[in-house]
Amino acid sequence: MLTLTATRPLALLAAAATLAVDVVQGAYPLTTDSNCGCYRTNATTSNYFAHHQFFDFRSLSQYVNVPKPIDSFDQNAQAPPTSSFFTSSPWTKTWSIQNWNNTALLGLNNSDLNDATVKMVNTPNNVFIERSTDQNANGQTYLTMRTIRHPTFQSASEIESSSQGYQFLSVRMYARTKGASGAVTAMFTYRPPPTPLNISGVQEADLEIRTRDPPTYVQYTNQPSWNSTADIPQATRNVTLPGGRRWSDWAYYRMDWTPGSTSWYVNGVFHSTITFQAPRDPAQVMFNAWSDGGSWSGDMPINNEASMQIQWIEMVYNNTDPDAIKTGKCVNVCTIDETTKLGQPALITGGTDDSFPSSASPSGFAVAKYGQCAGKTYTGCKTCAAGSTCKYQNDYYSQCL
Repeated sequence: MLTLTATRPLALLAAAATLAVDVVQGAYPLTTDSNCGCYRTNATTSNYFAHHQFFDFRSLSQYVNVPKPIDSFDQNAQAPPTSSFFTSSPWTKTWSIQNWNNTALLGLNNSDLNDATVKMVNTPNNVFIERSTDQNANGQTYLTMRTIRHPTFQSASEIESSSQGYQFLSVRMYARTKGASGAVTAMFTYRPPPTPLNISGVQEADLEIRTRDPPTYVQYTNQPSWNSTADIPQATRNVTLPGGRRWSDWAYYRMDWTPGSTSWYVNGVFHSTITFQAPRDPAQVMFNAWSDGGSWSGDMPINNEASMQIQWIEMVYNNTDPDAIKTGKCVNVCTIDETTKLGQPALITGGTDDSFPSSASPSGFAVAKYGQCAGKTYTGCKTCAAGSTCKYQNDYYSQCL
């Protein structure tokens, strides 16, 4: 294994401290994102992506602020950001902190949609930069996402990507979960149903930790999870962390969403692939920490809390937003896996890569209007020609319209 020395990921993010991460050791020269036409991952089957972003939270001492809990439901939703970091351009260009609540859903009184028993509100007050007190810490600080059980409600935290156009990606974080039973922390992709009550139309891929579970368990799921009990084993994996590790330990989590499947890794070790109900269409990327007293999260004891602490987030991805689509073939193939510096890509090959597959192409290749663009068994191009978008028809067929 290779010890990686972190470098500056974005203009306004400070340089990070040394961090040991399990990656494949590579002999490729370091380069910059501006010199990369695409990025190839090192999974069992290589996949290609158009873009790369790295967010480092380990050297942000100037933004440290651990706010006190707010015991008013309404004031939580109205709370301001906890520091100017969350109003800076590198953050707001990609992420948005949420303040929505579940009162409307509770008002439906429909357990088929949601069996929450506690009011929950997301709040900017639960997203903050915290100073590390770990011995031999990898960095000075980390991002904390907190959920707290107040006497009459639960406050939670969620960050969502501003773009809803991510279509296939490899997203990674170095993180841990700590705190009381009854919480869920997650890294996931999400595409909402076509109508709010049509939950069977959700498209979602999750990495979730439930603090009510054994301390070595991590949950992997493609949503909607199932239509019958026979579907449960196909859509969900409850996996034990490798090496006897616990989710309260720092770990390198990775989720790859590619055409027809979702795969998960921990500390560089492959854990699981699920093809059943794999997401198809463009989606958001989200992180959250929450509880609502329902059967999934459990009910957190009053005055207790739990949190997900994140040192860094890294993504290579394709995106269907008009300003994110690249044209032409991939020139200069890069890697974030076989690199000697975390957050900085290495150059695999210059010039056009003849092995670049159209089925995973971030650029150039496009399906003509009225052609097929997605489906359970479909392996062709996923990008529609200009003026059309990929519209879901059924699990086996989506069409450019």
